[in-house]
Amino acid sequence: MPKITSYTPAWLSKPSPGHDLFTAAPSSQSLSATSKKASRPGPRRTIAYRGVEVFIAVGKEIRWADLVYLREVWEDKEQKKRSFPKGRGGDDNFEEGHAQGYRTIKVPVADDIKQLIISPSDNYLAILTTHTVHIAVLPESSHLTAPDTGPLRLKTYTLGPTTHVTSQSGVASALWHPLGVNGTCLVTVTNDAVVRVWELSTADRWSFDRPTLAIDLQKLADGTSLDEDFGASVSGMRRGFSADSFEMEVASACFASRGSGGWSPMTLWIAMREGDVYALCPLLPEKWSPPPTLIPSLSVSIVAKDAAMEDDPTMTQKDMLLAQQQLAWMSDIDIQEPIQIEGNLGEAPAEVYMRPSKPGRVPKLQGPFDFELAPQQSQDELDGLLSDIYVIGTKMDADELMDGEDDDLEKEENQEGLSMSVVCLLMSSGRVSICLDIDGVEAQWLPKMKSKVTRYVQEEDAPTLVTFHALDTTRETEVWEGNWPMFSPDCTSRYSFYVTNTSSVTFVSLSSWAFGLERELSEGGQGTDFRVDLLAKQWSIRERIHTQKMEDHSAPLAACAVTYDPDLGYLLLTATSYGPVAVFFDPPEVEFELFGRERSPTYDSDLDKPLILYHPRPVYEPAHALEISSALPSLLDKLKHGKYKRLLQEEVRLSAATLTIMTDAHKLLSDETHKLGTAAAELFRRCARLQQDLRSQIQKANEIASRVETVTGRDVEEGPAKSSDELMAERIKAAQDRQQEITTRIEKLRKRSTKGTSRELSDKERAWVEEVNVLNTKVFGGGEENRSSRAQSKEPWARYEMIEQVNEELMEQMRDLSGGDEVPSSPIVKVPSEIRKVKMGQVMSLLDRESALVEGAKNRLEKLSLS
Repeated sequence: MPKITSYTPAWLSKPSPGHDLFTAAPSSQSLSATSKKASRPGPRRTIAYRGVEVFIAVGKEIRWADLVYLREVWEDKEQKKRSFPKGRGGDDNFEEGHAQGYRTIKVPVADDIKQLIISPSDNYLAILTTHTVHIAVLPESSHLTAPDTGPLRLKTYTLGPTTHVTSQSGVASALWHPLGVNGTCLVTVTNDAVVRVWELSTADRWSFDRPTLAIDLQKLADGTSLDEDFGASVSGMRRGFSADSFEMEVASACFASRGSGGWSPMTLWIAMREGDVYALCPLLPEKWSPPPTLIPSLSVSIVAKDAAMEDDPTMTQKDMLLAQQQLAWMSDIDIQEPIQIEGNLGEAPAEVYMRPSKPGRVPKLQGPFDFELAPQQSQDELDGLLSDIYVIGTKMDADELMDGEDDDLEKEENQEGLSMSVVCLLMSSGRVSICLDIDGVEAQWLPKMKSKVTRYVQEEDAPTLVTFHALDTTRETEVWEGNWPMFSPDCTSRYSFYVTNTSSVTFVSLSSWAFGLERELSEGGQGTDFRVDLLAKQWSIRERIHTQKMEDHSAPLAACAVTYDPDLGYLLLTATSYGPVAVFFDPPEVEFELFGRERSPTYDSDLDKPLILYHPRPVYEPAHALEISSALPSLLDKLKHGKYKRLLQEEVRLSAATLTIMTDAHKLLSDETHKLGTAAAELFRRCARLQQDLRSQIQKANEIASRVETVTGRDVEEGPAKSSDELMAERIKAAQDRQQEITTRIEKLRKRSTKGTSRELSDKERAWVEEVNVLNTKVFGGGEENRSSRAQSKEPWARYEMIEQVNEELMEQMRDLSGGDEVPSSPIVKVPSEIRKVKMGQVMSLLDRESALVEGAKNRLEKLSLS
């Protein structure tokens, strides 16, 4: 789990401009208005990032700000306040000469904005209400520092002006297709299970009016042939009631990431509100742009599968038809010549393919999936209602794909993890079910009308998902019928995410078992079943990040958004209608990998981290009820202009009209006084807790001070005062002496333990000792007795002594012949110089050889004795 370093900073708290970005106008707030209007249950994703820029939806407008600029402006203002004395300030001049770093964006929407989704290329923003979708072209960052600080109006397109309207079914999810050309393909899924694919182009306004592909999942679920019409009804909503309209109410949908392997990037997963899960594969736009490794990996797997089926006589006709359909689909791609188009800024050119026309453009709807090893059904209805789905695709094994090839394919992201998809389901009760797609979802199509296997379509077994873990993210007191939990991906790992409920944010990590499970499945070996069972019993990491009290259900937390930037840090940001909630974490260990940079060899992360002597906790903020105005004046104004205005000027009399006025006033005042009392009680508890925290901080400070004095030696009051250097030197000297003493004691104990052992020698050790003794006897001799007895055996030591004796005799003869130091003018014995040189060379070579043998034997014996 990432370590929390701080909570909502001062530049996002009151009264800074960063706090006002998340709140509505004060004129629209009152004590009574906040509790009357309850929002309809549904996803609320009102925060989106573009680097360090953040977009926040507040009501019917969007706030846009640069977080780094806001922080720097606030720090500069605080520095100005500290620099100038009281009564003199440079804040006014500073505000006039500098931009604020935030703007308000006006959007032509008729209802409150519920979701903001930024395209992968960061140039489009999908704006969703409950029924409508608008596409806005995002402005340049320079508008944030422009002199003009007024509201900004963007170029906005209405998506499906006759499709996504209030008279039709609501929009459940809007997803940017991971294989869209430069991130311009949007997929919308409505509550009535209709999937539409929009290929957007600002040069073609018709691309915003009609989708290029529309699929009615309720028709597709009952379909038996590709020749049927599965398009969405043009007339509008369906008439009448059917079981499918109730069981196939969509809760959420999602794709896996673009860098996933296999069929994952083109598989749309749909979670139904009643608990069913479906998959639609392959779902592609007319023009799509795959990553470099996708088509080669699919081609290898399809060809290998087709070859295996030809050699296997047990394959059914349905399996053979599926292999033929996939082969036809891949053959249509292989004959295409991809078009090279310019990619996004900083990216390589993209290859664009056309969607294969064979076997068909509408895939088969796979599902509903059966859940194996699922937990027992709960009696709580919210445990069976799905609210969101999150899929982690399979890893792309590029190394195995390019085995034996000279070229290397470019990897778009970290390819580590499981070779199977992980499907995470989130219930309205806050329970997370982590499922494994063991079989793997592959591309499937319905057969032709005249196909022989049409009758087997209805008889096939349903696909399955294995439930690996199930964990709760909410407490029993936090669950209520309007709760709609949501997933938020983490920017540092594929196998970690955040769950946002109405009143809490929880971190979940699957890395504790995902990598170990993949290692066991790939390597295998003895004991694999036992180790896999241990991994299955090992729970995922789950930690509560933030919790707020459930005082008002009308102000739920928005889905948290996570980002990491070197200038901003590792930040989690969420918000209510009353203000933001920010949590800063320690920078991840893979920070340089995230930005494609290598770490310097001399980099030391510990030098940049300050010493933290406290546990971070959120700063207390007064309850919202203490700040908003009362609704009593508006009630009195209403009575003055109503039919009871005469009663306000007369004495109080017992009547039905007086009872009505008193009842209305009592309802208003009871609600307001209850909220004020709760806020005051919370303030009192916080004040009492502040005293406890202050005592705890003082106690910790005293403990640290005493430890520092103990280290420096200042805790000793007797004797003359000594400097810190002297005290530190004495402590170091004492530590060194004690270390030397401990080392000496350990050495003595080691020698004593070796002497105390009476273990008998093994056969190999006895043979080795005997060999050493024999060698010692041959080289150095075995005493005078052995010398006399073995003189005739020509041992090496005897030969060496004889050679030395011969050498001395020859040297004496040479001195005698030379006549001392003088060299005679002519030799007495006339021996030819050639013969003399040859004989002397032979003698010297023999001497060198014997000397080398003896020295080698001595060195070997010395090594054996030392070892």
